[in-house]
Amino acid sequence: MKLKSLSLTNYRNCKELLLDFNRSKVLIIGKNAQGKTNILESIYFLSCLKSPRTSNNVELINFESDYLKIESDVIKSNTDISLCYAYNNEKKREVKVNHTKSTIKDFKSVVKTVLFSTNDLLLLRGAPQDRRDWLDSAISQIYPAYDDRLSKYEKIRVQKNNFLKECAKIGVVNYALLDVYNEQLSVTGSNIIYIRQKYLKEIEKIARDKHKTISETEDLSVKYDSSVGEHTEIEAIQYAFLETLEARKQEEIRRCQSCVGPHRDDIVFYINNLDATKYASQGQQRTIVLALKLSELDIITDKTGEEPILLLDDVLAELDDIRQNYLLKSISPNTQTIITSVDTILFEDEFLRDVEIYKIENGKICSTSYGK
Repeated sequence: MKLKSLSLTNYRNCKELLLDFNRSKVLIIGKNAQGKTNILESIYFLSCLKSPRTSNNVELINFESDYLKIESDVIKSNTDISLCYAYNNEKKREVKVNHTKSTIKDFKSVVKTVLFSTNDLLLLRGAPQDRRDWLDSAISQIYPAYDDRLSKYEKIRVQKNNFLKECAKIGVVNYALLDVYNEQLSVTGSNIIYIRQKYLKEIEKIARDKHKTISETEDLSVKYDSSVGEHTEIEAIQYAFLETLEARKQEEIRRCQSCVGPHRDDIVFYINNLDATKYASQGQQRTIVLALKLSELDIITDKTGEEPILLLDDVLAELDDIRQNYLLKSISPNTQTIITSVDTILFEDEFLRDVEIYKIENGKICSTSYGK
């Protein structure tokens, strides 16, 4: 999979920006707040129609405009595909594949990306929501229907919470209706938990080897910490889900919110059987994240038959020499890699030899050059 071109219109500070990608390795350099991250964000957005920085797409529109447009030409399976996404201040959107209106599902199935940013380096130190977001985003790249399941679960959860709040207002609980909500949550939620656990087992197997290569003496393991306990079969997960909901029914009524389910779960990482969140150094935690991101590449390639586009957003400056070298040398020559950085000083001459370099200022490309 290769991105041939990217056109941004009124996307954050990129009012009119056009990039033609002629090589597999692309380096976008510029000072902070010039638009480097916006370019990578827009490419990631094409793959999932979500921003890693905001849940409000209106914020993506340049403040002097009332709409944005992202256009791109992609080569996938030796086929040229054009994409167009448009969005305005009235929250109306239009998606097109090959100049024809498309469904969201079909649009998101075209481009696959792995984004590695400085925010990801804080994954272990962040909140459980951060780790759930990372896991859900990774799964969505290979299971397109997963987003629908998350949306369905969230819709039921919100309805249940509103129902519990209404019960608190009138002082009466309709237990029969509450049981209906709990049944629906257990069906949808157990499916989410099952898929999350399955994905974590796959990525753990790959990441453990990559982590061992960097650390040499440390063993990485990953555990899904579920609010319904540890179960591997989907039927057992649903049964435990219902049992836990029943046990905590009065607590949920008192708090007027759902206290059980995948929205409360977490992912725990261990180094030599010690909780890495609590005991690992900053360097050790960054090694874990690096291993995870490289493993995402392998999983997407294996599941889809296409190498995803790797987006590295200012991450090299945050890694030491050992991790920098491992990252750059681990990238397959067939993987299109788009990197942002303040300058080229972090890169060895050998790496820069075949790189397309863009310099950006105030949301505009001011120069283009090629490594030799």
